[in-house]
Amino acid sequence: MARLVAKALGWTLIDNEFVDQVARLAGLPRAEVAQLEERAPGLLERLARTLSVASPEMFITSAGAPPPPAVDADEATIVKMTERVIAEAAAEGRVVLVGRGAQAVLAQRPNALHVYVIASRPWRRNLAVERLGADPANVDRVLDDTDNQRDQYVKTYYGRDRQDLTAYDLVLNAERLGFEGAAALIVAEARRRGWR
Repeated sequence: MARLVAKALGWTLIDNEFVDQVARLAGLPRAEVAQLEERAPGLLERLARTLSVASPEMFITSAGAPPPPAVDADEATIVKMTERVIAEAAAEGRVVLVGRGAQAVLAQRPNALHVYVIASRPWRRNLAVERLGADPANVDRVLDDTDNQRDQYVKTYYGRDRQDLTAYDLVLNAERLGFEGAAALIVAEARRRGWR
């Protein structure tokens, strides 16, 4: 859905797949991308490095892929790095950010559109298995762990309830609207606000 929105608006998408692409292109594990880059990185490179260590739980659904290696960095420092990169991305504009507590980091920004996507558990279960390659025998645990980790991250670092719908501008049911329908609504709202 985020990919459809970014494409329709001509904006940059910053999500987990971007991190995977950077690591793959460099031929390195995600965590090493940050350690081995010596030149001044651009916004997307900084974000990729930060995301690769800040949210390793996001990579658990890759079929057969081991989790990224543990990182010795202080967790609070990683959170601050993530916040800084989110703020930089937002300041540059024309970006679609997925997750990482961006709705909390950018809560006071008038030029941010916060979207919460929902769907029934059976639909999410099928999506995780069919599109993300999750093991059907463990898919419920994966969904629960991922949801809990996301909830805890936002609660611990921002004192907010990630599922508090009043924190969002739009709440969309991907199961009922489909990815294309939900993306079209997000694009329509961005354009209504004058963002091109």
